[in-house]
Amino acid sequence: MRKALITIGLLILSNTFMTFAWYGHLKFKQWSWFNGLSLVGVILISWGIALFEYSFQVPANRIGFVENGGPFTLWQLKVIQEVITLTVFTVFTIVFFKNENFRMNHAIGFGFLILAVYFIFKK
Repeated sequence: MRKALITIGLLILSNTFMTFAWYGHLKFKQWSWFNGLSLVGVILISWGIALFEYSFQVPANRIGFVENGGPFTLWQLKVIQEVITLTVFTVFTIVFFKNENFRMNHAIGFGFLILAVYFIFKK
């Protein structure tokens, strides 16, 4: 149980950094110093943020993988990661992008992802 919680915690941290690396720069344009950056500059900043993503993602997968003594199969790790990604993305979008609305079709899609988790973990 401990390895499962550590794995999930690391995946949450990883996906938080990933979301900021992938989508955070879309909000950075509100800062004057950022407007002068070229696309290459934005990419380099995103890579710097993504370094932290990998610093949590790789250990999460190593700790959580069943062949390394963890509780999850590769399939389970992937589905957990995807659900965490969408959860973190949803919170990020609601907090930082007030003009983006969470709609019923999003909720239905997430419901299907929860079903995916159920079926992936079903023995």
